[in-house]
Amino acid sequence: MDTNTNVFSNEDITVTYKPRCCANSGICARQLSNVFRSSVIPWINLEGEQTHDIINQIKKCPSGALQYHIKQKDVA
Repeated sequence: MDTNTNVFSNEDITVTYKPRCCANSGICARQLSNVFRSSVIPWINLEGEQTHDIINQIKKCPSGALQYHIKQKDVA
């Protein structure tokens, strides 16, 4: 993984952010500001919205700087 990648996780997903790829369009922060916060560190708060809303927003990222991976659930 790129050493300049930021990684954020919760129980459902892992989100990666590659700042070198970011087009800085601001779509993520404007449309889902509870998760993608421009003035707070850490700037991605995966507890700010439902997982499906976060995934839908990441899919809108024009540069691909935001990616997600769904975690596998253990089945006992």
